[in-house]
Amino acid sequence: MKKKFLAALAVVPLVALLAGCAGASGSGDSADNVVKIGVVGASDPYWADYKQAAADEGIKVDIVDFSDYPQPNPALTEGEIDLNQFQHIVYLADYNVSTKQDLVPIGATAIYPLALYSTKVKSVDGIKKGDTVAVPNDPSNLSRSLLVLQSAKLIVLKDGGSIFSTLDDIDTGKSKVTVKALEASLTPTSLPDVAAAIINNDFVEKAGLKFEDAIAKDDPSDPNALPYVNIFAARAKDKDNATYKKLVEIYQNNKKVQDGVRAISGGSAILVKTPVADLEKSLKTVEKDTAAQK
Repeated sequence: MKKKFLAALAVVPLVALLAGCAGASGSGDSADNVVKIGVVGASDPYWADYKQAAADEGIKVDIVDFSDYPQPNPALTEGEIDLNQFQHIVYLADYNVSTKQDLVPIGATAIYPLALYSTKVKSVDGIKKGDTVAVPNDPSNLSRSLLVLQSAKLIVLKDGGSIFSTLDDIDTGKSKVTVKALEASLTPTSLPDVAAAIINNDFVEKAGLKFEDAIAKDDPSDPNALPYVNIFAARAKDKDNATYKKLVEIYQNNKKVQDGVRAISGGSAILVKTPVADLEKSLKTVEKDTAAQK
């Protein structure tokens, strides 16, 4: 049986090239060690502020950039980096179950709404029956995107939809649009060829779009959105590492960093300090439900 998560929930959720990923120190227990954190969008200005804030606390940080979603978790598993910060709980659960790994959340960062954009219409009402809408193809963001489209009355999902919904769950006879799944970084470039596209926050401004131009989005403030809280992830053996915990605290409490996160998200990010115990509980629940779908 599918366990339903009917609320529309969010990033993030990153895939192809690993930049500068030499062997990591892996300990982070000494000021002499470099803690390598894998992210998507290392050029975002707040990461420079974060590195400086960490240095002020005696911790040297190297921000390792990935261009897309699938690579940071394997890099963390293999010890090429010490932490990563790019994904929500649903994405991590799918990775752990699929690869039989045990990466864990060690701190919350933010919830981001997932939104629909168009360069052809000004509102959802402008989308015509039979039009095509693009969505990210990674499983967790695909399901969430379908929930957004359903809330916008563009599609109907069988059984109401869930965090496990796929293209096969679309009731095509009752739906207004055709849905096309693409690799996440390609949904922005698909806009000239489709009526609209769900675009992850990481790619909105890079595509020359503005967050306020979204024509539909989900509600990240819903209490059921916990599985879509973005997190710092670590290897299970490092979950109690004091330096890593300190790095989470710096992210959560440094004003320049927090202001930078809000700015790069166009003010859409909802910053959170969800207790780690709640994150762990949510991960276990989603892993169990994910495993039941495999």
